[in-house]
Amino acid sequence: MPLKDYCFDGTRKLELRDMPTGAGEYRVRKGEYVDATNANMQRAAGLQEKLYASGEEGLIFALQARDAAGKDSLIKKVFGRLNPAGLKITGFETPGETDLAHDYLWRIMQAMPERGTIGVFNRSHYEDVLVVRVHQLQKQYRLAKRCLTDDFFERRYVQLNNWESYLWENGYRMVKIFLHVSREEQKQRFMDRMELKEKHWKLSVADMKERALWEAYDEAFETCINATATKVAPWYVLPADNKWYTRYLMSEILVKTLEEMHPQFPPLDPEEAAKIPAAMQELEREA
Repeated sequence: MPLKDYCFDGTRKLELRDMPTGAGEYRVRKGEYVDATNANMQRAAGLQEKLYASGEEGLIFALQARDAAGKDSLIKKVFGRLNPAGLKITGFETPGETDLAHDYLWRIMQAMPERGTIGVFNRSHYEDVLVVRVHQLQKQYRLAKRCLTDDFFERRYVQLNNWESYLWENGYRMVKIFLHVSREEQKQRFMDRMELKEKHWKLSVADMKERALWEAYDEAFETCINATATKVAPWYVLPADNKWYTRYLMSEILVKTLEEMHPQFPPLDPEEAAKIPAAMQELEREA
């Protein structure tokens, strides 16, 4: 599938059941896609350097997925190949008391990267319309009754769209990624975590219990993506069963976005440029 077929920007509706979870026919060309990923990352590294030098725009990737879909490995194998000086990775766990004492975007704002930097959110502000919706956690919030109306999540979708438009207008681009893993592949990855000692640290019985809510999460993801996919902050629904293919697609999105931003090295200040001939002469005299 062309990259555009994985993209949702508000011009068409997502039907999650129609989206692939694996590489399909491309599996026989795995080597080509691994090579293409490597080439993309070289290109991305050069563009990141210009982005960092210019400091004019920030870029944020928000990663959402079911448990064991591969967010951590995607960050390590793709974003881990960029210059860490211009990269900020933030993981969002269950909100604590301090987080819950503020509005739900408060902790997200604390993690915003500086302009010129690429930020990666491992889970994000979308947890508040996904897991919160599935488990109806908003009913436990200490919120005024006027806030807990029947259209609670519909209003949050509007808030998120408005906030992402605000970011766009202030020099930030938001790209949202949903890693679409199949139920069968998730089961296998959970089995691996139980059987392989080196993966025991990833094991969580609570994560496995969420499998019973598969259909509810399907509905939550689909509704959320359709409500918040916009031109300035699109969603990409990427197949996650074959990690090498997910990494390839992520590298394509990274390069595409950076090329659209078209960062450039800033020009040398004229006063500094005027000092260059004298500085060169001084260095030559040292030799």
